[in-house]
Amino acid sequence: MAEGGSPSGNLNKRTPRGSLWLPSQETAQVCHVQLQTHPFFLFLTRLDEELAAQAQAVGCACGGALHRANYPRKPRGCPTLAIREAFSSRLSFCCSRCRRRTTSMSVRFLGRRVYLGLVVVLCSARHAGQNTAAATLCEALAVPLRTLQRWRRWWREDFMHTPLWQVMCARFMPPVSAERLPGDLLARFGGEAAEALQRLLCFLAPITVRAATLAEGR
Repeated sequence: MAEGGSPSGNLNKRTPRGSLWLPSQETAQVCHVQLQTHPFFLFLTRLDEELAAQAQAVGCACGGALHRANYPRKPRGCPTLAIREAFSSRLSFCCSRCRRRTTSMSVRFLGRRVYLGLVVVLCSARHAGQNTAAATLCEALAVPLRTLQRWRRWWREDFMHTPLWQVMCARFMPPVSAERLPGDLLARFGGEAAEALQRLLCFLAPITVRAATLAEGR
């Protein structure tokens, strides 16, 4: 089990029920229905708002105040138009004094990737499991195979060398299998499916503000 916690202490909050971890025997239609879990997506939005509020409260390194200046996003992998609209911006700030940008951590987006963070996790985890549900889920969310393969390479190679994983990997016993990332990592967070996914997205939040480690990710 992991010993680490949420970047913002939000893991004590109740995650909305609804399975997002899709059994291998489910069809593409059922996968699509399962991902239409609006309370879960709204919950992720609230977590991002709290992370943004914490970043704003800290202020800029120069001492200036931070004012909201969000980045527009056109996220892919959204199961409904309402979710796409709710995820249409990445929370960010601009300093009133030096004009420097400060972008808070996120549980909705994985850096510059255009696909939602949970889509990257779920599709990559299914692919690592080497079963037909990977193709089913990615087809339902319109994720090209080449994109899925790029994500898998990132988990196996780049993610393993991030400062976050270098610090945290020793806390997982037995060690997490690199070949089965992120599925093996997701399984370590336990609880119901949606709760485990939320914990993993919170765990990954620190790397969402390190664009250099995610430069290739679309």
